[in-house]
Amino acid sequence: MEGKNKLTFAKVAERFSYGCGDFGCNIIYTAMSAFLLFYYTDYAGVSAAAVGTIMLVSRVFDGISDIIMGVIVDRTKSRFGKARPWLLRMCVPFAVSGVLLFSVPANWASAPKLVYVFITYNLVSTVIYTAINVPYSALNALMTQDPYERSVLSIFRNLLATAGTLTINTFTLPLVEAFGDNASAWTKTFCVFGAIAVAAFLINFVGTKERVKPALQSDGEVKDVPFKDGVKALFQNKYWMMMTGMLALFFLMYSVNGGATVYYAKDILGNRDLVATINGIFNIVQIVGMFFIAMLVKKLGKRNVFAIGLVLDIVGMLVLNFSNGSMTLIVVSSVIRGIGNSCGGATMWAMVSDTIDYGEWKTGYRTEGLVNSACSFGYKIGNGIGSALLGVILEIGGYVGEAMTQTPEALTSIKICFVWIPIAIYVIGLFIMKFWNLDKEFDGIIADLQARKKEAVK
Repeated sequence: MEGKNKLTFAKVAERFSYGCGDFGCNIIYTAMSAFLLFYYTDYAGVSAAAVGTIMLVSRVFDGISDIIMGVIVDRTKSRFGKARPWLLRMCVPFAVSGVLLFSVPANWASAPKLVYVFITYNLVSTVIYTAINVPYSALNALMTQDPYERSVLSIFRNLLATAGTLTINTFTLPLVEAFGDNASAWTKTFCVFGAIAVAAFLINFVGTKERVKPALQSDGEVKDVPFKDGVKALFQNKYWMMMTGMLALFFLMYSVNGGATVYYAKDILGNRDLVATINGIFNIVQIVGMFFIAMLVKKLGKRNVFAIGLVLDIVGMLVLNFSNGSMTLIVVSSVIRGIGNSCGGATMWAMVSDTIDYGEWKTGYRTEGLVNSACSFGYKIGNGIGSALLGVILEIGGYVGEAMTQTPEALTSIKICFVWIPIAIYVIGLFIMKFWNLDKEFDGIIADLQARKKEAVK
């Protein structure tokens, strides 16, 4: 009995350690999605349209760096594995780059500010974030091939990711105010968050193990998959293409919706502090919901749980849109959306990992790094388009950061970003899920892969 308890504790500890990686990633990702444009426009005095353009252009470089990092991960050989070494190497640069992101010299002229924004934004998103997030994304598929365990790992990943998001959404503005509510206050705030991120990545590195061996081996030596063959194999993987498309759309939506939250609270609901209420309840419910999702996944499958989440997300957004500022309806909306997001968060990344096994079965190539980096390329392009779209729509609507009140057109542009773009993407997601049959096929695919490996040993 004691041995069983030790085994259970070890499993939970490793799952928690795995989730800490996304807690660390979300320190920067949530900050970039929810507060960076607000910081640029209202504290650093930079044009929303100019920043949006920089973000969009930067995503092209970012996508290329993702693919490069994926190849590097697949070719990494170390006593720590393929992915874990990069968590250790990049955690401190990650924290430092986050501080630089929120350190725009407020007294500089417009042109030098934009140069600073371009350099620091690309340092973070194109280089540092990519170098730590791509290996982290590949880690799930390297830890286990058990589909249920992957789902549980994804649940822990999203539990801790949500905790990271909750930390940023809850404490950013209060910390900024505590440090003086000026441009330098943002720098001090992200010094605090950077230290927390380093600790999270160190727990991730120490507490996890890579167990899944590369698919292609010859006389005990690992064979590197040629880049051209790896890319060709990706486009023979229909489920990878579905998930990459979904991720691109979802991260476009996260960027638009997350970035618009502070504007929606301040200008539509009339109270900037409601950001903490909207996101806080949403994230707490999402965390609680995660504890029950594993049972649903086991009973209904990943695809069906994901689809249920999309429906709940749509309902929750509609309730918020028609709340007319009612605190009761704001809370109800956050609860519904929190449950919906817990369904998607618990399944999405496990579904990506499942496409790796499908790709190996279909093409003979197993490339955890390339699959995840190519997915990352897709969702970062989506994120970049979303960031640019948010800036452009606000600019078209005539939003003025320093204005005491906004025009009706500006308020409409905020609603489009916060409510209607997300709803449209949820509907598209439901359509894509109609064609996802991998849940039914997965057990047979794994059995066939195991049989091939046994035959290869002979």
